[in-house]
Amino acid sequence: METAELITSLVREGQLLAAAAGRTDPATPVPTCPGWQMRDLLRHVGMVHRWATAFVAEGHEEFRPAVPENDLDGDELIEWFREGHGLLVGALTESPADVRCWTFLPAPSPLAFWARRQAHETAIHRADAESALSGKPGPVPADFAVDGIAELLSGFHGRTRSRLRSEVPRALRVRPLDTDDVWTMWISTDAPRTEPIAEVAADCELIGTAEQLYFTLWNRLPLSAVTVTGDTELAREWQEKSAVTWS
Repeated sequence: METAELITSLVREGQLLAAAAGRTDPATPVPTCPGWQMRDLLRHVGMVHRWATAFVAEGHEEFRPAVPENDLDGDELIEWFREGHGLLVGALTESPADVRCWTFLPAPSPLAFWARRQAHETAIHRADAESALSGKPGPVPADFAVDGIAELLSGFHGRTRSRLRSEVPRALRVRPLDTDDVWTMWISTDAPRTEPIAEVAADCELIGTAEQLYFTLWNRLPLSAVTVTGDTELAREWQEKSAVTWS
């Protein structure tokens, strides 16, 4: 997706997250983030938004730790979240296309990286908020879901810190039903490698709409939300080892 499209998605996802939080008691448990309440979710995402904003707006070219989360609550917390979301959108919108700053995944540019990363960060946590509110996440457009799947497979799980490993090389395929995209991930003793091809054998295949696969691969829906063929143990290992954590 283009950077401008991702910023538009970030706007939408942040507004939806705030709306869901506003309809939920701050103490409501978030089932997709065990141990968190709605207040914890808002504090975390608001902190991440401000952390990302500083890189883009201030041009930091080296890693900087985030400011610790605050103890705001209720309406004050929601307003703080909205403010931070607005600051992030403003920084991404107003910064030049060639802005230089620190990033941690491959991207055409730092601006494209932060727009993409924060759009999906916010979308996944919006799904968390809606799951806490109503038991399931609301929809995402197919093209946005495809972009997020690609970021997860090729970006996060292309790094050496990915915990997906196998002594016996295996291949996991992801195939959306509503787009022409397809990915095959090779899992071995090295960092996983993903390519957008289907002309090779796969040990396990996950099939569903782009939206279903997006939320399932991010562990926001159960494996039963998609069709799993072949080696189901490989699919279960994805659930157990693929989580992307803050630290």
